[in-house]
Amino acid sequence: MGEHTDTRTTWRNGHREKTVTTQAGDLELAIPKLRAGSFFPSLLERRRRIDQALYAVVMEAYVHGVSTRSVDDLVKVLAPTPGYPRARSPGYADLDEQLEAFRARPLDHIRFPYLFLDATYVKARVDHRIVSQAIVIATGVTQDGGREVVGVMVGDSETEVFWAQFLRHLRERGLSGVRLVISDSHSGLVKAIRKVMLGAAWQRCRVHFVRNVFAAIPKGSAEMVAATIRTVFAQPTADTVRTQLDTVADMLGRQLPKVREMLLEAKEDLTAFADFPHQHWKKIQSTNPLERLNREIKRRTDVVQVFPNPTAVLRLATAVLAELHDEWIAFPRRYLSNESMDALYTDDTIVLPATSDD
Repeated sequence: MGEHTDTRTTWRNGHREKTVTTQAGDLELAIPKLRAGSFFPSLLERRRRIDQALYAVVMEAYVHGVSTRSVDDLVKVLAPTPGYPRARSPGYADLDEQLEAFRARPLDHIRFPYLFLDATYVKARVDHRIVSQAIVIATGVTQDGGREVVGVMVGDSETEVFWAQFLRHLRERGLSGVRLVISDSHSGLVKAIRKVMLGAAWQRCRVHFVRNVFAAIPKGSAEMVAATIRTVFAQPTADTVRTQLDTVADMLGRQLPKVREMLLEAKEDLTAFADFPHQHWKKIQSTNPLERLNREIKRRTDVVQVFPNPTAVLRLATAVLAELHDEWIAFPRRYLSNESMDALYTDDTIVLPATSDD
């Protein structure tokens, strides 16, 4: 204790108080001060990324002429703690460099048999107009059963060109081994998947499909229809899954012919999961695994309401996703068991989904 060695470079000189706001409440920390140099715990770096992204939104709002009162209200909602540093420079350059490195990092370190895609929407100012911007997110299940955030992009719409650009970027970074892509049937998305991810099957999200069905039936029938459709996904084998879909389509079609038409048209895509290991079925039938990510993003974007520009949208969305990704890596919990994942690559051959330049 207190021994001085030749390798010692500095000494502790008291501490400084810091309040860190978390989802569980405020934490009072004592951070050591040094006689020479500085110290900041690496544990807090992930939270600082989001803080800096929020600073950037506030500062850019000032720059783009949003009223002072509106910005002050925004500050109170984003960080209702006393002494929130309003006028301090957010240091975009360092933050943007970190976030760009996260978005562009290589993906060739492991295979991703399951790829989940989804989008959420925010408002941003573009050319002096307020327009809707899509935040598209991709997460992957690794061949050892873990999860990673593999991509995020912001764009004007969900056209085939936009989605194809996003998927090709994932491929260029080394994404490989994809056996199944799970998503909603967004306009343009399905065509992009079939064009860029040749060799991978597509699973239509069952939750979004049921919502689409609700839009075509009387409100009073919704509960009965949903319960009946759920029986399709409760079957024990691939054959009985597809047989039950036909049975349900005929049963509902007697009173709701539109539902029968929708079920039969979507049959192949709704039941794609059944060709994969049974242990995985419940977790690859929908995009529900992305719900937490979308909630975390919307929790912050909803209070901003209108972003000063698309760059601010991408900055904040990436900061949120990078933190969640770090949690998955730092505190690994298998999304699917390692043993069950072995069945996907029985020949241990690396599978590269083909792509098309058309």
